[in-house]
Amino acid sequence: MAGGERVAHLMRQLASAACRCPAHSQAYSHTYNRVSTGEAHMCERKTDYAFEMACSNIRYGAGVTREIGMDLQNMGARNVCLMTDKTLSQLPPVAAVLDSLTKHGVRYKIYEDVRVEPTDKSFKTAIDFAKKGHFDVYVAVGGGSVIDTCKAANLYASHPEAEFLDFVNAPIGKGKPLTAALKPLIAVPTTAGTGSETTGVAIFDFEDMKAKTGIANRALKPTLGMVDPLHTLHMPSRVAANSGFDVLCHALESFTALPYNLRSPCPSNPISRPAYQGSNPISDVWARHALNIVAKYLKRAVRDAGDVEARSSMHLASVFAGIGFGNAGVHLCHGMSYPIAGNVKTHRAKGYNVEHPIVPHGLSVVLTSPAVFAFTANMCPERHLEAAQILGTDVSNTKKDDAGRVLADTLRSFLYDLEVEDGLSAIGYSKEDIPSLVKGTIPQERVTKLSPRAHTEEDLTDLFAASMKIY
Repeated sequence: MAGGERVAHLMRQLASAACRCPAHSQAYSHTYNRVSTGEAHMCERKTDYAFEMACSNIRYGAGVTREIGMDLQNMGARNVCLMTDKTLSQLPPVAAVLDSLTKHGVRYKIYEDVRVEPTDKSFKTAIDFAKKGHFDVYVAVGGGSVIDTCKAANLYASHPEAEFLDFVNAPIGKGKPLTAALKPLIAVPTTAGTGSETTGVAIFDFEDMKAKTGIANRALKPTLGMVDPLHTLHMPSRVAANSGFDVLCHALESFTALPYNLRSPCPSNPISRPAYQGSNPISDVWARHALNIVAKYLKRAVRDAGDVEARSSMHLASVFAGIGFGNAGVHLCHGMSYPIAGNVKTHRAKGYNVEHPIVPHGLSVVLTSPAVFAFTANMCPERHLEAAQILGTDVSNTKKDDAGRVLADTLRSFLYDLEVEDGLSAIGYSKEDIPSLVKGTIPQERVTKLSPRAHTEEDLTDLFAASMKIY
C-alpha cells in the first residue's frame, strides 16, 4: 500500500473506532469527513475537528507569594502596576506581595479602585490608569474581579488606539483579533472560585444592557498564576461558598458542554478557533477532578475558615476547573447568570464589603443549576449521572431517562446543606422580571451555544421560572 493511501486507511480506522477510554464517553474520535493522500480536507466540514489546550503557568504552595519580587526581578521589571481592591489592600495577601516587591527593590504603582463585580465603567477607569502609567509588567492580587480588571487594563494599554467595544465579545462588541503583544501579568488569586488565573477571559457588567459580557482571547491569560492557599484563609464563609459554587458550575458545565467536534463553525484559520471550544478529553480530566474535590471539601471550607486542608484543596479545585472550562467553556448556567447579576435591584450579599447591590457571580450561576441540568440531561445522560455520583448520589439503579431529575435533586440537596437562598425570588426577582432576564441571556452566544441541548426563548423562560424557587 502506498504511503499516502496507508495514512488515509489508518485515519479512517481511527475515525471509526469506538474509544473505550473513560475520558471519551462521547464520540470524540469521529473527526474525519474524508482523508486523501494523507491530508484531511477540513474546509469541507461544518463542525470543528480539533481542540487546543491553553493555560497559564501555575505555581502552587503555602507562602509562595514571597517569591513574586524575585520573579519580577528575573523578568527585568522596571515599572509594575499592582491592582487590587480597597478591602484587600488592607489584608495580608497584598501586604505579602508589597513586602516581596520592596525587599527586592521592585518599582511599582498601586491601583486599589477595582470594583467587585466590575462594570464597563470601572474597567475604563482602570484602563486609563494603565495607559498613563506606561507599565511593563502587571500584578493582580484578588479574586476574579481584580484579575479580570487587570487583564483588561493590560489589553487596552497595549492597544491604545482601540475603542472599548473593539475586543468585547460579539454580538455586544466587535470581537476583533488582537494586533499587539500584551505585557506579562502575574495573578495572585485570593478566592477559590473564578479560575481567572488560568484563563484568557475577562468578565464585566455592561451597564447599558444590564447584563454581563466579556472579552475572551488566549492572549489575556496571565503569564503566571501564583496560587498561595494561605490567602484563602481570609475569605468570609459566604464568599467561600459562592466562590465554591463557581467552581462547581465551571466543572459541571464544561463536563456537559457540547463536544468540541460538534461545535460550529469549523474555523478556516486556527486563529479563529475560540477559547471556549466544547468538551474534550483533556478538559474532562480537569472537570472530573475538580468535582471530586468540591464534593469532598466545599462544605468543610465554608463551615470552618481555619480548615487549611479544605481551603487549600478548594484553591486547587478552582485552578483545575479553570483549566477545564477555560478551554471547553461553560453554557446555560453562566449564560443565564449574567442578566441575574446585571439586573440586581437591592440584594446585598452577606460577606461582601461593598457599597452597591450585588449578586455574587457564583450565586448567580448556581441558582439556575438544578433547572439547567434537568433540561440538558437527555443529550448526555451518562455524564449527568456520573456528575451526580461524584457529588455523592448512588446512581447504580438509575435509568438514563431519570438523569436530569437525579442530578437536579443532588444539587438541591447540596445547596440546601450550604444554606443557599431559595431561588431567584429570594434575591429580589419575580415572574415579571423573566422577560428582561431572557433578553439579557440571548446575547450570551459565546457560552449558550455550547449547551448540549438547543434551546429557544421559550425554553429560557421556563428555566428562569423553574429557578424562582429551588427547594
